Amino acid sequence: MTIDLVAAEHFLHTHARLLERLQFAALVHGQSDEPVRKALQVYQNPDGGFGHALEPDVRGPDSQPSAVRTALAVLADVDALDDPITERAAAWLATVSGPDGGVPTVLPSATAYPRAPWMQPRPESGFLTFALAGLLWQSGVDHPWLRPATEWCWAALAADPDPAGYTVKFALDFLDSVPDPRRAADAVERLRPALAADGSLPIPGGTDGERVRPLELSPRPDSPSRALFTDRQLDTDLDRLEHDQHEDGGWDVDYLHWCPAQSLEWRGIATVQAIATLARNGRLNLDNGDH
Repeated sequence: MTIDLVAAEHFLHTHARLLERLQFAALVHGQSDEPVRKALQVYQNPDGGFGHALEPDVRGPDSQPSAVRTALAVLADVDALDDPITERAAAWLATVSGPDGGVPTVLPSATAYPRAPWMQPRPESGFLTFALAGLLWQSGVDHPWLRPATEWCWAALAADPDPAGYTVKFALDFLDSVPDPRRAADAVERLRPALAADGSLPIPGGTDGERVRPLELSPRPDSPSRALFTDRQLDTDLDRLEHDQHEDGGWDVDYLHWCPAQSLEWRGIATVQAIATLARNGRLNLDNGDH
């Protein structure tokens, strides 16, 4: 194993948000997930949604679907999707959902604040609906929004003969969680042509060479999306992830760094995600928080 957890923790204490520090403490040191839950609460607005740059590419305080996805993903990583936060977030999603059951990727309120250049409001339902529906299926929360959102996901998959980029990534998040294994397996296979020979997913219009790697597309063993990848592709990507730790102890993302705060916040998120993925896939033993 080549991972330096001491250096990773030092990086987080030097550069990352409190939220990622608490996730690391829960993941590596076996501390309670309760501080993670409480840290998320300060990002939740009275309307039940999340904002305040919880998702680093939308910097405003108002609730946004991308911030809700981030919040639920954090809870999922510490096995805490049973928190009441989840049901409140689902109720907010219902208030911004369109007649088709989906949610826009970016709401108009984002225009009043700094944001990444790709975070442009559009009225139509977008690919975050896949990810949000998948996380709610993981949670076990049977909110009324989930059924029409799920129908939107199936319809969107059927209507797009050539999905690409983050549509594929978030569709896999949905297919890994929806409780319809046969239908999900068929849909996963239809996404195979979007992948490059090494199993990665090119991102049209991204930075030079930007792509989503196999372990980002399918982070959990035994999920339906694993059918897309060979053992060799996954082992190669695990090797890459191990060796991507920087000298300062952290990991990085390959998409555009458009402001200093966003850059460091994503690096903190990427560092926690890398450690969690390596542990989940047998490359890192975190029993008893041993370094």
